[in-house]
Amino acid sequence: MASAPHDPVMVDRIVDLLAVTDDRPAVLVDCTLGAAGHAARLLAASGPNTHLVGFDRDPDALDLARRRLAAFADRVTLVHAPFDEFTEHVAPVVAQHGPLMGVLYDLGVSSMQLDTPGRGFSFRAFGPLDMRMDTTSPTTAAEFVNAASETELERILSEYGEESHAKRIAQAIVANRPFTTTVGLADLIAQAMPRTQRRKDRAKGIHPATRAFQGLRIAVNSELERFGASLPQALELAAPAPGTSPRDGDVDGRGGRTANTHDRGGRIATLAYHSLEDRIAKRFFSDAADGCICPPGLPVCGCGRVPLLSHVTRKGERPSEEEVARNPRARSATLRVVERLSADDASDDQLGTR
Repeated sequence: MASAPHDPVMVDRIVDLLAVTDDRPAVLVDCTLGAAGHAARLLAASGPNTHLVGFDRDPDALDLARRRLAAFADRVTLVHAPFDEFTEHVAPVVAQHGPLMGVLYDLGVSSMQLDTPGRGFSFRAFGPLDMRMDTTSPTTAAEFVNAASETELERILSEYGEESHAKRIAQAIVANRPFTTTVGLADLIAQAMPRTQRRKDRAKGIHPATRAFQGLRIAVNSELERFGASLPQALELAAPAPGTSPRDGDVDGRGGRTANTHDRGGRIATLAYHSLEDRIAKRFFSDAADGCICPPGLPVCGCGRVPLLSHVTRKGERPSEEEVARNPRARSATLRVVERLSADDASDDQLGTR
């Protein structure tokens, strides 16, 4: 694996939103640890009794993170598991080390994985057609591509890759199988594209296989399903605010640090790099923030529904132009942050709808 990790995306803003600013026991979770760039900054900015749980499916990434976090070794629990096993691994740490005050999902494939040809994520470098985030997982991208039906390939490329020429590509894959290398598959995908689409992609600086590789990677790693399954677990374990908490973005005007972190509820932050991931987060957060959904005019709430969180960022935040110039990977990032409400907040919101 590449030894020089890229800069963590929007790290200053994430530290501002998630760091634990007092000395009381608390837990933070980095669900996509990678090279531990975000984790190291969060631990450095937090109090000495803040413990961090770091998930990663990639054994190489965990080895690198362990070295990078050596100075915080007694404050870190590293987990080789997908983040849809959130409750199983985080609940015992919360029981031992304190309330869950922050969760971060930095989604997608890491720069280190893309930059390592042997991992098979990049269509620009020759390597085995692998794409597994967890190298101990049983099914590689080659095995998936060579075994899936044309209908299934078309669905994956269309749904996960948002590829408008999914049918043509799926037909070409089936007609030319088997594939064992990244370049072999990428070249076939480019040839299957209409000439006009290839020209459009090149004019934008996009390789014609970009969307198809995204779709295959998501399918091989079950990324969206695992993300959707993890979010409710994180919300369930996040610490409720002790009383009336800051609402919709507001102690410092930008939803940042409070004087005492434990005066707020636990926060969940998502960094998404394409619309599929961001849509899952946006819909989940919006649904969990809704209170009573009874028809207007009823004298008493009959649905019993209460809001579980409030939005810290009013909408998705984007990196600055300066950051994008320094770190091109940040270009497509969207940051959303929410905060767990207290029971009092939820009750007040419900009463306010009647």
